[in-house]
Amino acid sequence: MKLRELAERLDCRVEGDGDVEIRRVATIRQAGPGDLTFLANPKYAVELAGTRASAVILGPSSPARHAVPPTCAVVRAADPYSAYARALECFVESARPSVGVHELSAIAGDAVLGTDVSIGPFVTVGARAHIGSRTIVYPNVVIGPGVRIGDDCILHSHVSVRERVSIGHRVILHDGVVVGSDGFGFAKQPDGTHLKIPHHADVFIEDDVEIGANAAIDRPAVGETRIGAGTKIDNLVHIAHGVAVGRRVLLAGQSGIAGSTTIGDDVMMAGQSGIVGHVRVGSGAMIGAKSSVTRSLDPGAFVTGNPAIDHQEWRKGSVIFRQLPALKKRVEELEQQIAELEEKLAECRTPPGTR
Repeated sequence: MKLRELAERLDCRVEGDGDVEIRRVATIRQAGPGDLTFLANPKYAVELAGTRASAVILGPSSPARHAVPPTCAVVRAADPYSAYARALECFVESARPSVGVHELSAIAGDAVLGTDVSIGPFVTVGARAHIGSRTIVYPNVVIGPGVRIGDDCILHSHVSVRERVSIGHRVILHDGVVVGSDGFGFAKQPDGTHLKIPHHADVFIEDDVEIGANAAIDRPAVGETRIGAGTKIDNLVHIAHGVAVGRRVLLAGQSGIAGSTTIGDDVMMAGQSGIVGHVRVGSGAMIGAKSSVTRSLDPGAFVTGNPAIDHQEWRKGSVIFRQLPALKKRVEELEQQIAELEEKLAECRTPPGTR
């Protein structure tokens, strides 16, 4: 499509040739003629002068028009990253499967299906399950008895939604997600064996949640596990039994939350970070990569490390940690000097006739 038409869809202003044809969106380095690129991170600004793209999305205060190649038009956006995301949607071909229930699926007789649902082959839907309108269920998905799934959801292949789980509207579950698996709970017996604690309570996934591939959301023995509206969960994330995750939370890959922990709204957990059980993380808190949270966090806290401490304190400590070998050597030298001085001082205090 023409750049001018694309800019109108993005509600942006064009500087330069608005009639240039745009075929795709690409990175600054990979873009060529016919491509639209974007600059959202200032560290890539030095590469802008060498781009071969036909157009670039820039923010209001980004480099001036003369800072880009003369053959490259500029699309001015209030938020270049969001404009880039919307531009991608304009070039993605819809792969929505056909409406209807595949003949190789197994749907319980009392299950309720909304209008215009798409059910692929080898899907199993249990008794009394309810699937909302326009929801897509790809092949090899298992939906247990009593499950409720809202409208406009997408369940990719090999998703397992266990019994009585409740899922809101516009939820996306990527390949291999398990929702409602048993929590990890055992009672140690006098003979050393472990008695399994039954986990049959509820799991709720609220509206507009997206859960990445092979993530697991456990159900508790009592109470509920809940994922708040708008939360986005990356691949290989584990949320244990009885956890309450707030709204708009971001959980990066391989992070984990132990049982009965409460996460406030707008919390961010970086990759491979973890939170112990039975603590509270305040709204807006940020947890750095590979960090281990062992205590409750105040709203807005930013922690890093193992155990996690204030991020600025962790940065200061990291500088000292790198200097430890040199500091150790210096301490040993000073100890040797002190020992020599003490020996000389002792000699000076000894009367001449007793030496």
